[in-house]
Amino acid sequence: MPVGVAINKEELVSVRAKFDEVISSMEPNLKEEDRENLEKAYDLALDAHKLQRRKSGEPYIFHPIEVARICAQEIGLGPTAIICALLHDVVEDTPVTLDDIHNIFGQKVSVIVDGLTKLDGSNLQESVDSPQAENFKKVLSTLVVDVRVVLIKMADRLHNLRTIDAQPKHKQLKIAAETDYIYTPLAHRLGLYNIKTEFQDICLKITDPEIYHDIAQKLQYSNVERTQYIEQFIKPLQDELTHLAMPFRVLGRMKAISSIYNKMKASKVTFDEIYDIFAVRIIIDVPIDKEKSYCWQIYSIITDVYKPIPERLKDWITTPKGNGYESLHTTVIGPQGRYVEVQVRTERMDEIAERGFAAHWKYKGIRKTENVYDNWLDNIRELMDAKHSNAMEFVNDFKTNLFNEEVYVYTPKGEMRIIPKGATALDFAFEIHSDVGYHATAIKVNNKLVPMGYKLSNGDQIQVITNKNQKPTEDWLKMVVTGKARAKIRSSMKEERRKVGEIGKEALERKLKNLKLDFEDNVDIISKYFGFKSRIDLYYAISQEDVKVSDIKNYTIESGKLVFRKEEEDDALGAEALKEELKKVQRPAKENHSNILVNGEPADIYQFSLASCCNPVMGDEIFAYLTTNSGLKIHRSSCPNAVNLLANYGYRVMKADWADKVSTNFIVELLVRGIDSGPGVIQLLTNELSNKLGVNIKSFSIEGKEGLFEGKVGIHVLNRDHLNLVIHSLESLDGISSVTRTDRTFK
Repeated sequence: MPVGVAINKEELVSVRAKFDEVISSMEPNLKEEDRENLEKAYDLALDAHKLQRRKSGEPYIFHPIEVARICAQEIGLGPTAIICALLHDVVEDTPVTLDDIHNIFGQKVSVIVDGLTKLDGSNLQESVDSPQAENFKKVLSTLVVDVRVVLIKMADRLHNLRTIDAQPKHKQLKIAAETDYIYTPLAHRLGLYNIKTEFQDICLKITDPEIYHDIAQKLQYSNVERTQYIEQFIKPLQDELTHLAMPFRVLGRMKAISSIYNKMKASKVTFDEIYDIFAVRIIIDVPIDKEKSYCWQIYSIITDVYKPIPERLKDWITTPKGNGYESLHTTVIGPQGRYVEVQVRTERMDEIAERGFAAHWKYKGIRKTENVYDNWLDNIRELMDAKHSNAMEFVNDFKTNLFNEEVYVYTPKGEMRIIPKGATALDFAFEIHSDVGYHATAIKVNNKLVPMGYKLSNGDQIQVITNKNQKPTEDWLKMVVTGKARAKIRSSMKEERRKVGEIGKEALERKLKNLKLDFEDNVDIISKYFGFKSRIDLYYAISQEDVKVSDIKNYTIESGKLVFRKEEEDDALGAEALKEELKKVQRPAKENHSNILVNGEPADIYQFSLASCCNPVMGDEIFAYLTTNSGLKIHRSSCPNAVNLLANYGYRVMKADWADKVSTNFIVELLVRGIDSGPGVIQLLTNELSNKLGVNIKSFSIEGKEGLFEGKVGIHVLNRDHLNLVIHSLESLDGISSVTRTDRTFK
């Protein structure tokens, strides 16, 4: 935390004004006791952070106050959460302790602040693979204690992203990766639509700024025309809705830049080929018992005015989404033949859609909405109870509970269950009950026997046939996708391995007893020596004779503990450990022939190579990742593996830049799609590349089908600018619909 000059009087006035804004947004329902505690929290935070400043140079206290404002105004949390938001960094970054918080504000506030406090190095075991995963686990574990920890964490992350320009690029990439990896799907699962969308937009701006700014510019160019079109579309609807004699609002809403980009990728189309880049939202204010009937009346009016596309009707009013979202969506053909999505909802539904979990509590008990989150939290509790080998395993299991798309299936008695899209029949068995999953021998879907790995679809009715002698096997892990099922299967298998491993444990105890060594002091050292993550795995391996007790050799004994002479890989965390690992991949000093800098130094001083998963080209945004045995790998910031590496192994990531000079060509592959005009297509492409652009073609393949073609062209380019010139030139050719870069690697 940077330490700077103390807050001056002018800054203090601005700080107080920001805090007063938070207070005013909570009135008039603010109790006097809550107001007093808020003032205490403000005073404590102001004093604790008085010498700290952000990267931008502004007083640090602006950050917790802005986090509090987001919690109050954008999420809709109450006084207790706002107090915790103001204090969320004091324990982590200042001398204030949790005991101090407890003594002033009580147990509830101290528990939430503890959940918001990162684990420091002293709290982490040396065997930890990923400190980020450990901190993710700590935050996520609080969901079952107090969900406000996660909601405040969302606000904290949102403000950090909004002010991220002050951070160096490699830090921005790490923060964006963490956000994409866990915070964005968690925001979706908690129904925080606006926050999720802003997360995605800012992350896209960081990882692929060129694409972000290109779409933003195109949206800006078409803004006036689009506004006029929305007004033209809305007018006849407003005239009809007025006859219903009820309060209503009609809004035109632009789709997010990240949403447009994802649609371009998924549909393999250009920006100009996306018609529904905006949606119209109709929000009505009616009594809760009349919500459904009025929404369908409005749907009828919409389809009377404009022709609907039946297959794009989505009814989330009758069956809300797993995150509580309720709305009626339809797509119609508007003026000039353009597709327009129309959303119909009530004011209550809109508040839940905008504020998610926080708004859910306001309407708890209405239309059984409590089941939406209560069932989900029950799954989280079960996941917490399951034993995981490490934090990474827990986080990966948890992520399956943050699914974007869901499937509605039914038990034989007609009870509906919501499961992730892609879940299997065996997943469903574990969703019903752990014992049903453990003993599943056969499964029927719609009265037909199916394999256990059969993927379920909307409306499927599933019957699970059990046998008490059935037990999970390792193959079952390949048949499930949900964290709950995976955790339960692993737990059962560990128990079986534990029973088998008792023989191995006894043999190891005899060996250590003969050496006059304490068992507890040495068993973990032996496990690590043989590469096992747990004692159970070691015992099992000895029982199966995959490892023999006689294999314990090449050691000395120091202070009653085994020390193996074999050099062990150092998994210790932190900057010092990273420096030690870097020394191992350093090369003798020589003239720099590389066009890459790592931490400002020529990459030639290290063992390094370009990552084969993303094939960087000069000009791409890049970072360096220190592998455990292959030196440094240079990745694109938009690499398919970047999110996982940056989110879970950020301490191994270093800043990387391109040097000014160019010393080599890069080979990239382009995917070209368009109208198949026969042999002329090949001539058109090769003439443009070879003759007009002077580009060397390394490979070329093309396939035509039903009047369209798809070609893959490997070419030599100098840098990102050269690549973009080639892409734009090909896109401008007649009959070419899209040109995109792939991640294929050439050897």
